[in-house]
Amino acid sequence: MFEKHEERFARIEQELVRLREDMMRGFELMDKRITRLENLISALGARWGIMAEDAFSEGLRGILEKEFGVEVERWVTRDEEGLVYGFGSVIEVDIAIKDGKTMLTEIFSSVDKSKVAAFLRKAQLYEKKTGIKPDRLVMVTPCAEDAAIKAAREMGVEIYTTV
Repeated sequence: MFEKHEERFARIEQELVRLREDMMRGFELMDKRITRLENLISALGARWGIMAEDAFSEGLRGILEKEFGVEVERWVTRDEEGLVYGFGSVIEVDIAIKDGKTMLTEIFSSVDKSKVAAFLRKAQLYEKKTGIKPDRLVMVTPCAEDAAIKAAREMGVEIYTTV
């Protein structure tokens, strides 16, 4: 009788080992799927941020031009010397001009210190290439790091944000 029980316990133990192995394979598969889903969500979020920036920029452009007579243009140039990013690249920035005053603007989904620094270098490049010193430097974002706000304040950049 003890032999029967031992055999039965051995079969149950083997079945539990197989069940645990199956569960571990299932968990690994779920982890892979969750990782892929997280990557997809991050990519969609990044794309949404770019689309939201563009939509907001176009809306602001329309309001400023039609309602307030502000000339708004997209300034695009080649930074051959690498002043802005440290290597040659195409640089873009929005410019608003009213009554001879020039304002450089950037719209971002979020702002950290590095974006403030790059924006300042864009302003320097603009001045170097056009001979016009911007009267105001303005960044618009729904989310700015505290360090970015502090750096911007110290460097004369205005940040408009909710966070």
